[in-house]
Amino acid sequence: MKAALGGGPPDVGKMLGGEEKEEDPDAAKKEEERQEALRQQEEERKEKYARMEAERESMRQGIRDKYGLKKREEAEAEAAAAAEEASEGSLTRPKKAVPAGCGDEEEEESIMDTVMKYLPGPLQDMLKK
Repeated sequence: MKAALGGGPPDVGKMLGGEEKEEDPDAAKKEEERQEALRQQEEERKEKYARMEAERESMRQGIRDKYGLKKREEAEAEAAAAAEEASEGSLTRPKKAVPAGCGDEEEEESIMDTVMKYLPGPLQDMLKK
């Protein structure tokens, strides 16, 4: 409706070479101040989260001390060192430890003796031969 009344769109003046907006001489200074404020806010935010993380870590350390726990990194490093120490000098992967009682012939004999106790006399004689 403004176009019909002669107001026209706001860009018409620029197309005809008319008035151009002058930049504010303080615009650069204001932009620089705004950027500095943003940097300062970012630094404050990082400091705040660093303090929070330090508080959390002190709480974690208190819990570790109270219950005798180790940090994950320390526990993982010790486990890796133990595995490396066990396989030192080996060209293959480390072998798994055999549980106690597996493959012990002495224990197998004692089991056999236990079974023999419960068998009737003639079966015992047959198995002993």
